[in-house]
Amino acid sequence: MHEPSRRRALKALLAASAAAPLCGWGAASPVATTRSGRARGYLDSGVRVFKGLPYGADTASARFQPPRREAPWADVRDALQVGPIAPQRATAGPMSEDCLRVNVFTPGVRDGAARPVLVYVHGGGYDSGSGGEPLYDGANLCRRGDVVVVTVNHRLNAFGYLYLAPFGDPDWAWSGNVGQLDLIQALRWVREHATEFGGDPGNVTVFGQSGGGAKIATLMAMPAAQGLFHRAMTMSGQQVTAAGPRAAAQRAQRFLDALGLGPDQVQRLRSLPLERLIQAISTRDFSRIEDTALYFGPVLDARSLYRHPFHPEAPAQSAAIPMLIGNTRDETRAFLARDPENLALSWDRLPDKLRDHQYVDLPVAQVIAEYRRLYPDYSPTQVFFAATTAGRSWRAAVLEAEARARQGAPTWVYQLDWPSPLDGGRWGAMHTLDIPLVFDNTAQPAARSGDGEGARAMAATMSDTLLAFARHGDPNHPGLPAWPTYALDQRATLVFDRVSRVVLDPRGGERRLYEQAPFVQRGTF
Repeated sequence: MHEPSRRRALKALLAASAAAPLCGWGAASPVATTRSGRARGYLDSGVRVFKGLPYGADTASARFQPPRREAPWADVRDALQVGPIAPQRATAGPMSEDCLRVNVFTPGVRDGAARPVLVYVHGGGYDSGSGGEPLYDGANLCRRGDVVVVTVNHRLNAFGYLYLAPFGDPDWAWSGNVGQLDLIQALRWVREHATEFGGDPGNVTVFGQSGGGAKIATLMAMPAAQGLFHRAMTMSGQQVTAAGPRAAAQRAQRFLDALGLGPDQVQRLRSLPLERLIQAISTRDFSRIEDTALYFGPVLDARSLYRHPFHPEAPAQSAAIPMLIGNTRDETRAFLARDPENLALSWDRLPDKLRDHQYVDLPVAQVIAEYRRLYPDYSPTQVFFAATTAGRSWRAAVLEAEARARQGAPTWVYQLDWPSPLDGGRWGAMHTLDIPLVFDNTAQPAARSGDGEGARAMAATMSDTLLAFARHGDPNHPGLPAWPTYALDQRATLVFDRVSRVVLDPRGGERRLYEQAPFVQRGTF
């Protein structure tokens, strides 16, 4: 080619490039405009994916303070990888105090489709976890239901819930709940950007498992969260009561003692290396619980949280929000089936084991006798897992459902009975099993469901349930039997299994057994 021809061809190529959208990986790479700059994502089989988008500034310079707006950027920012995880004891990937990030999965950008938006809040209690885990990949939900999926990171443990208000610094007045305030800021970001990512800002569903469900239950009672979401699904995660301010202050003092900080040294918290703070998180808690590390969670601070989330009644501000409350039948197998001894218990050994792992303080002999009466065919191991499950989060789920029923709020309750087929069935319907099912992610390596035909069928049913709930505010769909709302006279519960069915007051005998003791949420006292 002659030199003039080369110049003409180059000019034509440059002109075409200028007219095309910025795309990084070629013409198909999507670009979105956020309030702080433009971001380049990537395509995953038709789904536009944007990872690691900041919704707040680096928190290192403002520890224990409410989140601040992220800094703007000038060039097109690559949004191809998840951001760092929040500081925590776990070491699953790079961690940083610059952790306020969201990941967005959407079928379209700026296409005016007004899709339902689903925001996932990760589990790990209030202590650990990340919204960037592969099990929470939202691409399959996008493709299945034509929805927008957002996953979020926020501050955890002492970084998000250390109650420093009693120690005098006005900058720390909000410190006991800044992890929750991060989530509120993320939801505001979602509302602001929903249209850009092809979603409907007036139809936002929050859903979360374990600690994620507990955080959502807490948001339902926080005035600053009002109006930011329109449906709520909690999976094996409830928050009936928050930490009282006295108990939260005592834990803060124990944390300071672990760091060797006296009353005149508290300001050193601003600059201590995060590794020192992470080490202090492992300090023993003063309550008798299985995980003996210091408890951090939402605090009744009369500033951002004025009442307990679901005590003495459900929060009035959320009465109009449809809610889906669920648990798995064999929650504690996720933690306690790792010990081979628990899988082969004798009646003689059962009392000591149950005494060590039962949250509700009832006489062990009474509990065992009642389970043997209710389920005469149960082995000691079956009694152990049933009793430890019923006395933990399932009890709180019942209390929340009852509170909503008394309020007349639209509420549906489910129980997952379908068992994991892995490892010869030792896990049953374990804690976390519903995550790959609602995300339709049974092929992910971390899915405890496996990826067999039964798992895929169960995932189709449960993900369609979430999608119907997000779209219509009602989880009923053609793949389920008619599923009524929860009412105290029937306690209708959808049992997800090989053949899903509605059962009235499942485990009613267990419910009545544990009603004999007061329920105390971990961390309240």
